[in-house]
Amino acid sequence: MALNASTQISHPAQQVIATLSDRGFAEHLTKVANGTLNEFTVDGDIAGAFTLTTVRAVPTDRVPDIARKFVGASIEITQVEKWSAPDASGSRSATVQITVGGVPVTVSGTEQLTGQGEVSELAVDAKVSSTIPFIGGKLASAAEPYIGKALNLQAAQVNAWLSK
Repeated sequence: MALNASTQISHPAQQVIATLSDRGFAEHLTKVANGTLNEFTVDGDIAGAFTLTTVRAVPTDRVPDIARKFVGASIEITQVEKWSAPDASGSRSATVQITVGGVPVTVSGTEQLTGQGEVSELAVDAKVSSTIPFIGGKLASAAEPYIGKALNLQAAQVNAWLSK
């Protein structure tokens, strides 16, 4: 299943990427989602190309019923983003890979952070897939809206974090 979502963030791209790569922000975002931050690493200098790895345990109370059969009270989500160095406008792109522990569901695709002066756009173009025979497509389809909601939550929290 294809996932395409984008949202505006009322801050320059450089501030957005600094926030996304800040452990304090990752802890805050995870807490908003009632989860636990298990791992957070930034490999490289965020002034150039870098890799961001985040591992969170999140409750499954908002997981679609079809998926809840395969998981317990929480799931561990690993997200690896490989960000490019910024261009002259501060824009960047990233490959993103998300895996869900214990569930054969993956998300792979790209993120684009586009600098537009004092405003940025964060866009995701990804594919949600599952290897479970017969119901894998339904499971992937059920996961899609939650990923779009997560992107919107992240953008709203970046705005709030930077507006402090």
